[in-house]
Amino acid sequence: MPKTASLRPRDSAAPHRPIASLAGLLCEWLPRQRWFAGRDQPVTDLAVLSMTELFPGCVHLLVHAGQGGAPAPGGASPAGACYQLLLGVRKRPAPHLDRAFIGRPQDGPLAGHAVYDALHDPRSAALLLERLRSPGTAGPLHFEADPAVRVPGGLAPRLLDAEQSNSSLVYGDAYILKVFRRVQPGTNPDLEVPEALAAQGCTRVPAPVAWFRTTEPRPATLGVLQPFLPDASDGWTLALRALATADDFTTEAHELGQATADVHLALATAFPDADGGENGHTVAAMTARLEAAAHCVPALAPFVPGLRTAFGALDGDDAGPPAQRIHGDLHLGQVLRAGPDWFVIDFEGEPSRPLTERRSAQSPVRDVAGMLRSFDYAARQRRPWHPEWARRCRDAYCAGYATRAGWDPRQEHALLRAHETDRAVYEAVYEARHRPDWLPVPMAAIERLAVREG
Repeated sequence: MPKTASLRPRDSAAPHRPIASLAGLLCEWLPRQRWFAGRDQPVTDLAVLSMTELFPGCVHLLVHAGQGGAPAPGGASPAGACYQLLLGVRKRPAPHLDRAFIGRPQDGPLAGHAVYDALHDPRSAALLLERLRSPGTAGPLHFEADPAVRVPGGLAPRLLDAEQSNSSLVYGDAYILKVFRRVQPGTNPDLEVPEALAAQGCTRVPAPVAWFRTTEPRPATLGVLQPFLPDASDGWTLALRALATADDFTTEAHELGQATADVHLALATAFPDADGGENGHTVAAMTARLEAAAHCVPALAPFVPGLRTAFGALDGDDAGPPAQRIHGDLHLGQVLRAGPDWFVIDFEGEPSRPLTERRSAQSPVRDVAGMLRSFDYAARQRRPWHPEWARRCRDAYCAGYATRAGWDPRQEHALLRAHETDRAVYEAVYEARHRPDWLPVPMAAIERLAVREG
């Protein structure tokens, strides 16, 4: 077995001494990670908020990565954020851990040891599952589980390679553990919502079977274990496959609309006292995001006056369906199809948004608008562009939604336009910063939405 090093502090007066020599390495490593929110800015300082040795050779950290400067436009990373790290330490790591390598400290108690992201290490990943299988505590960390579910031991772990804002481990194609990288105080919606929907008997969302959290520096959710659907395909992959083979996707879109409505109905029942707050402050927030985005993406500037009119619908007396708990970041990548059924996943919402905002009641039209934008994105992945494919899918999705919800999103034209506009503005900022070649996709929607329709 590879030799590991203990990360226990040498004395109580310097509880975080072992990590002090790592600060420089982590400041360089963090901005290169897909899940790090502030990749366009350097990490200027690093503060350890919590440090717990889970087992020999693996330490759990919560760190505050400070980044100088004001918050970026469009709601992106502010001047710093809290991140969850699991670090492995070995004298001579195995070759398969090369891609997880962070560096070798030059001094301190870890001098000469290789430090790496422990989630890439099958041994560490397997031991993490064992902690979840045996509820208990490790310092400020609390491992908890549904007593009605028995998770078997010995499940082989593998880390998913998909680019996302968190890290996910699959165990034996039976369970998936999402480790939240960016941590905010409070209960994460990706634990709170599936747990509440399971209590309602909603089968559209996999129920959590185990989770872990911290009590320091403030209570927060750190990870959630749920059943894995090994034979499922995400909606984005299925949509692109249909486009590539010129297949119709309206049946799937119609059924997806029904699934979305089922989840919305269950959410309304599970959270009857959700704190609303639509209309007035929503209009102000959308307008502020638009104006900030125009500074970040100059191409938006000519369309700002027209886009601003879209938000007026939220100030009217007819505000559409009541505000309630929603998904918050719904698109084709957040749904899975296994056999004939659609499942909805990833209720965390946009990690860059405050947790209180993500847990607040909002119009269900926001989720619908997110999915409609996703159909447009999919259609534009093929050349020539297929606008009719997107239109048919959008209509089928709304029709399916109406059969379950009792109201048709297409009849809330002004409200739908407002939420589509807000989503397209967000997309324009994201693409300008991360995928400039994709900017024409939201800009095409911006041009359409800037003109008052109907």
